[in-house]
Amino acid sequence: MKVLVTGGAGYVGSHLVELLKLSNFTIHILDDLSTGHLWACQDCPLIQVDLTNRAAVLSILAEGKYDAVFHFAAKSIVSESATNPSIYYNTNVIGSINLLDAMINAGTRNLIFSSTAAVYGTPITNENIDEQHPTNPINTYGRSKLMIEQIIKDYCDAYQLNSIVFRYFNAAGASPSGKIGELHSPETHLIPNILKSIRNESPLSVFGDDYNTHDGTCIRDYIHVVDLAFAHKLALQFLKKNPGFNAFNLGTETGSSVMQVINVCEKLLVVKAEIRIADRRPGDPERLVATNQKACSQLNWRPSNSSLETIINSAWRWEKLLKETKMRKSDHFQ
Repeated sequence: MKVLVTGGAGYVGSHLVELLKLSNFTIHILDDLSTGHLWACQDCPLIQVDLTNRAAVLSILAEGKYDAVFHFAAKSIVSESATNPSIYYNTNVIGSINLLDAMINAGTRNLIFSSTAAVYGTPITNENIDEQHPTNPINTYGRSKLMIEQIIKDYCDAYQLNSIVFRYFNAAGASPSGKIGELHSPETHLIPNILKSIRNESPLSVFGDDYNTHDGTCIRDYIHVVDLAFAHKLALQFLKKNPGFNAFNLGTETGSSVMQVINVCEKLLVVKAEIRIADRRPGDPERLVATNQKACSQLNWRPSNSSLETIINSAWRWEKLLKETKMRKSDHFQ
């Protein structure tokens, strides 16, 4: 099967590429490398194009004759989306429309889209949330992703597109191969920031300790990036028998507070982190944990690699590799 992976040089996309390579897929990566890395392409052909370049995207899909598209490419920093919404609506929404139009023109009918739990906004319940929970995003990033979901559904209805939308909770961890992992600039995710703080012996900011949780810090659902990749592979099999549009949560149904994650890091690494309590960040929900029964039952998927210990151990191996090789955004081991 021949597939196109947009954003395949990024964090989650590169882990799918690694998995698909093991199954002898023909893989092309479309990425502008604005946040991705050349080394993450893992010797797959790279088409370095911005999705907002409509003519180029139309040409690429027409020439590629792909069986399916995995769409990861997006801007994804919540704080940046508030200060520069234009780039989020242009890159995420307009870029996705260009991709969808190119797929329809080329006769490519299968799409797996990388969405986010941010489409739910602030949960209306303290229980785990399922796919029927109201969508009410509270930031530009979440709104851009929800817009794309709605556009995809319209295309499925009008043009016989088949699509699965995956709403990720908190992606974390790194490949057990040691070849790929998380490298963002700036880094906004909790676990790599904890590990960087420990590695550099620098203070770690905890944003708010006065939430209505057992220890006062936010609770999130951490899902191993390898488990996310497996779900995408299963989605292709699902689409063969289930055309149309479907949305799935990808999480573990287990919530961990910020302090719990820090404590597990400290225990595994036998070190004490230096913590500084900072003000709450605007729009941070108190608790955001998935119900994953739909994905488990319909895709036959299980988050089998997503214990905090497994996630943190894999992330720490990757963090040490970054230090040893001095990998930088220049995309080379130095």
